[in-house]
Amino acid sequence: GIDQGADYIEPDLVVTKDGVLVARHENEISGTTDVASHEEFASRQRSKTIDGQLVTGWFAEDFTLAELRTLRVRERLPGVRPQNVRYDGLWQVPTLEEVVRLVRAKEAETGRRIGIYPELKHPHFLLQTEGIDTVDLLLLDLKRLKVTPDDPVFIQSFEIAPLKRLKQRSGFRLVQLVATEGGPADEAALTYAEMLSPTGLAAMAQYADAVGADMRLILGGDGKPTALVANARAAGLDVHAWTLRKENAFLPPSLHGPGGDGARGCIEGLFALLAGAGVTGVFTDDPAIAIGARDGKRCP
Repeated sequence: GIDQGADYIEPDLVVTKDGVLVARHENEISGTTDVASHEEFASRQRSKTIDGQLVTGWFAEDFTLAELRTLRVRERLPGVRPQNVRYDGLWQVPTLEEVVRLVRAKEAETGRRIGIYPELKHPHFLLQTEGIDTVDLLLLDLKRLKVTPDDPVFIQSFEIAPLKRLKQRSGFRLVQLVATEGGPADEAALTYAEMLSPTGLAAMAQYADAVGADMRLILGGDGKPTALVANARAAGLDVHAWTLRKENAFLPPSLHGPGGDGARGCIEGLFALLAGAGVTGVFTDDPAIAIGARDGKRCP
């Protein structure tokens, strides 16, 4: 992503048993590692209720970092991205420290600033059920690594309390993530829809700098902007859209290319619609394509 020109890279953060923040899409790791094939860890499989959902598998917080280092990572969506499975088994799970050191090495190599945009995954569950405070761990790591609010950093979460604590304890820019359904795991009576009302956005602006929204909340089915960006800006919030992906499976039918779900569609068209709606940032799996779209490139 950095080599393709990304302004920021986004590590989703979970935590090991011995308190090390690592980059995984979820704390359940069988979807992104080969843990299920390790007989020595068969007894670690278990079921946990995470944010109201029963999940069965292997969980990062049940492994030490040394144990995680014996695993190798794999493609999370092999059905959509079969070409990526050739990389399965090559890499280890990276720590947040390694991500930061990679960014600094790439800054030295390229001469440009590269930001980090970490997401705290399931902090309420980890604190209430596992007794692990990932807000504390993140702030300690950033301080130890000499990452400051003057650096290009956004910290994001689908939950509210971690962002409010970060607001009280640091000067980092904060992003409230919202989805099309449900609500924050740490506020059972609150829905994301309520948070996106003008009143909800005004309350959000007291602790966050931006909204990180599912694209379907920003664009209607006809491709026209909803009221979200205008309402967010009225509250003093930027809007960042997630997630721009090139495969047909993730694009509106009108932007599909020839082929099945894994074939390339017209993400340039979707980028143009989001830019027209007024978003100030997009998450993407393909920075080079997004940068081309930003610079006026159209669908092939």
